[in-house]
Amino acid sequence: MISVTSKSRYAVLAMAELARSGPGPVPIAQIAERRDMPLQFLEQLFATLRRAGLLNSQRGVKGGYTLARPAEEITVLEVVQALDGKVGEEAKEAGGIWEEGVEALRAVFSSTTIADIARREAEEAGAGMYYI
Repeated sequence: MISVTSKSRYAVLAMAELARSGPGPVPIAQIAERRDMPLQFLEQLFATLRRAGLLNSQRGVKGGYTLARPAEEITVLEVVQALDGKVGEEAKEAGGIWEEGVEALRAVFSSTTIADIARREAEEAGAGMYYI
C-alpha cells in the first residue's frame, strides 16, 4: 500500500550529497562515486528530478547538477513523489489504520528537508570519528 522504492532512497541521498557539496555544479560521476551508486541509475533519477524542477543541470567542462532551490526548501516528500508518484494514494481507499499510517509517513516526509538529511549525515559521520 505504501510504495516508496529504492529509487527514492538513492535520490534523497544523492541530493543530500549535492547539498553538502556547496553552491557550484557537481558532476554526476562524482556523486555516484562518493555514494557508491551505479552511474546509469543515478543519471535516470536525476533526469526525472530535473524534469520535476528539483534539480538544475549545467553542461560543459564545469558542468554538473545543482539543487533547483535551497536544500531547506526541498522536502523528502517532493523527491519521493517525483519518482514514485503520490505516496499511499490507495491507502485512503482502505481507510482505518492504513490511512493513518500513510498520513504519518507523509507528515514525516513533508517536514523533513534535504538540508535535514545532509545535516543528519554530517552529524552521524562526525559522531563516529575520534582522535588519539
